[in-house]
Amino acid sequence: MAQAAALSPLAPKSYPDLPPIDGVRFATAAAGIKYKGRTDVMLALLDKGTQAAGVFTRSKCPSAPVDWCRQKIKGGKARALVVNSGNANAFTGRKGLDQAKFTASLASKATGAPIGEIFLASTGVIGEPLDASKFDGVFETLIANARPDGLLEAARAIMTTDTYPKVATATAEISGVEVTINGMAKGAGMIEPDLGTMLSYVFTDAPIAAAALQAMLSRSAQGSFNAITVDSDTSTSDTLMLFATGAAAKRGAPKIATAGDRRLASFKRALDLVLLNLAHQVVRDGEGCRKFVEIRVEGAASATAAKAIAKSIANSPLVKTAIAGEDANWGRIVAAVGKAGEKADRDRLAIWFGDIRVAHKGLRDMTYDEKKTSAYMKGEKIDIRVDCGAGGKGVATVWTCDLTKEYVAINGDYRS
Repeated sequence: MAQAAALSPLAPKSYPDLPPIDGVRFATAAAGIKYKGRTDVMLALLDKGTQAAGVFTRSKCPSAPVDWCRQKIKGGKARALVVNSGNANAFTGRKGLDQAKFTASLASKATGAPIGEIFLASTGVIGEPLDASKFDGVFETLIANARPDGLLEAARAIMTTDTYPKVATATAEISGVEVTINGMAKGAGMIEPDLGTMLSYVFTDAPIAAAALQAMLSRSAQGSFNAITVDSDTSTSDTLMLFATGAAAKRGAPKIATAGDRRLASFKRALDLVLLNLAHQVVRDGEGCRKFVEIRVEGAASATAAKAIAKSIANSPLVKTAIAGEDANWGRIVAAVGKAGEKADRDRLAIWFGDIRVAHKGLRDMTYDEKKTSAYMKGEKIDIRVDCGAGGKGVATVWTCDLTKEYVAINGDYRS
């Protein structure tokens, strides 16, 4: 196994205090799926009546756990979540689905929860069969050790090429009653989510019905996880789930059935904050990255067109390597805009690095200062703004990272 990567220079300096959420407990264990000397499986135990929502990869080659969750989420209820690292259980044929079902049956037997309320995820190498027999006897230990304050350890257990665990928290009010939202995510490579992210799980004590959770989660994902990219490769395992235990009802929070309920305004804002925080952390841990890059496109024919242009820039290896080399090479951005297939006017195009306008009306800006721009490119946070000159009101923001030699090294020996 390759050595673990050094901590990302963009990693958070500290982790937030994560208030325990009534109705959910976490535990981790070392099942020996692939790694030696570290935890590689986490269990989240959810109280009876917990509502669940989820969005999953639209890859045409989804993993067995994604197929499992997609089927079970229709029931809208959850009692347990099992996630392992080291093996994705993807492209494993009928055996993969059998192993997923066996994992769920072991968890169901140990917890006493219906098998239809057990959710699964696996992350790691694609194409290698998962030996679910390694979970036999592990769930009993997990249940015995489960505790409300175990979210950070759970996030650490599901890491693969991640260099740090990703967690976030926020509070909101529903009719004057405070509710909490905690979340965790994993992901560093194979990142351009399509409906979800690599793996991300969010928990709340708010008493919200599954249908409302689903609507809010699907909407919030568009401006967060679906607006990031590390390397343009959508994973076979992308999963984003939201669980609501409803425990805040005991403190007077009203039960809410629809996403359009005005009493959810504060909750929606808090959910957006948590998802965007987690999504940004995924980018900041992009394999081998040293720069966090925000790309904003304006003046497009539509928001959809703006996002397509922003993604074209964000996914360009030429743009990403130029940023890694601290080179403000706007010519590569021009090329990325031009190839996006959306309306753009070459002779009205404008480009900024931070507050420095480097291109204007299809030419290098008359006031361009190489020294000033080079100094800006040495920072850890790079903002790129593009007016594509189409004369429209379309605007979109996408977040990405640079592309370094370390990315190649990490992925060149990933399976070894």
